[in-house]
Amino acid sequence: MKTLVIYTSQTGFTKRYAEWMSESMNADLFDVKDVQKKENSFFDEYDAIVYAGWFMAEKIAKVNWFLDKAQNWKDKQLAVVGVGGSPNEEQAAKTETSKVLTEEQAKYIKAFYCQGGFNYEKMSLPSRLMMKAYANSLKKSKNEKTREMGNLVDHSFDMSDKKFIEPVVEYVMGAMAKEA
Repeated sequence: MKTLVIYTSQTGFTKRYAEWMSESMNADLFDVKDVQKKENSFFDEYDAIVYAGWFMAEKIAKVNWFLDKAQNWKDKQLAVVGVGGSPNEEQAAKTETSKVLTEEQAKYIKAFYCQGGFNYEKMSLPSRLMMKAYANSLKKSKNEKTREMGNLVDHSFDMSDKKFIEPVVEYVMGAMAKEA
């Protein structure tokens, strides 16, 4: 069984998760820039394909490329991993991740969430400005949890943990083991 992990990363958190998944599943690892122009035959040799991207404005970066391709990969084990700053335990993070897929896509792709963090120093200026504005708006909320989230995302932090990839690895490897 051959597995491919594809990722896009702005500040390094998603790349770290992609590397961990690749190591755990003995998978090939590619930045999305390196596979976007590949012929469809490149993907034929893979039994499982995982796409990992970072959340921005409730969307996973460059996920549409993967979702378009995935229509032709329904015979493969497919997963999308969104990496963001919200705590893994937050229902909101899971809800946002589930919104990435349509009802039809959810029949053949499974979505996961991994908490990463923020690295303002590595963000592009527009992203940094947008995140600071977002953090400030959260800090003004009447809801205490929302204010706490605003205080959390107001500065750089790293909450990534290898344990967050376990459900992804179990999903991909478990399904592949059943086929073997």
